[in-house]
Amino acid sequence: MSRPVTQLITAHRQREGGGFIVRRPMPTHGLDMVDPFLLVDELGPVEFPPGGAIGAPDHPHRGFETVTYILEGESEHEDSAGHRGLLGPGDVQWMTAGAGVVHSEMPSRRFQQRGGRVHGFQIWVNLSARDKMMQPRYQELPSARIPLAKTEDGKAQVRVIAGEALGAKAVIDTLTPLLLQHWTLQPGAVVEQPIPSGYNAFAYVFLGHALISAEARPVGEGQLALLGEGDAVRLACSPAAQEPVQLLLLGGVPLREPVARYGPFVMNTREEIMQAVMDFQMGRMGQISR
Repeated sequence: MSRPVTQLITAHRQREGGGFIVRRPMPTHGLDMVDPFLLVDELGPVEFPPGGAIGAPDHPHRGFETVTYILEGESEHEDSAGHRGLLGPGDVQWMTAGAGVVHSEMPSRRFQQRGGRVHGFQIWVNLSARDKMMQPRYQELPSARIPLAKTEDGKAQVRVIAGEALGAKAVIDTLTPLLLQHWTLQPGAVVEQPIPSGYNAFAYVFLGHALISAEARPVGEGQLALLGEGDAVRLACSPAAQEPVQLLLLGGVPLREPVARYGPFVMNTREEIMQAVMDFQMGRMGQISR
């Protein structure tokens, strides 16, 4: 059964990190989370002048995962565990914060000097109670290693970050079953993508106008389409469209656990949040050595 669109949410804009503006479809008024997904932020697209790029300086995380997906631009990241890396166009970093890290994501020195266009996503994925205090870990994937697949007519293309689509299977290891896919649909494209019936799922359109579900529900740029029950979703781009559609398709098995949030901490109880704040203030999550 094809999943219907049960709710449309239009993203709002707000300031984050060192002062950059994000387009945020979740959490927002009317949609707090889609278990196990806690947040979707779209940064840009924005053009920074030389010396003007900004990022997210030192900040803590505990109890969930952050997925950073860069479409344009270049970011340097480092943390209190001594991990450092560089992300460029098409790259993905899947960070499991677990028991806690202090993390920094800033424009690379090269990008800061030259300036340029930035576009990307950060997605927060909740961890189950059993995994919230696990050892932090990273999975970094350069663009060339992300599986890519196309329909036979070539009108639909997908980059498979998590899950499986068009016979391509992700190389990212997720702690619970998830899918995270970047679809590009040319005018006239139609694809039926399976989604396991036990998953919560949604699509976020960030370029163009999509037609989603068997009812061909119009979903515009900056809108999140929450999907109802079923085992697949129909994604399409009108043959009369003037540009292709780009969207993220996300889904996962819900944890169905209590959620307590405070800024960069996501736990199960208020007491665990208070402990996280205290641990950070006491320096138990470490600091970034420079």
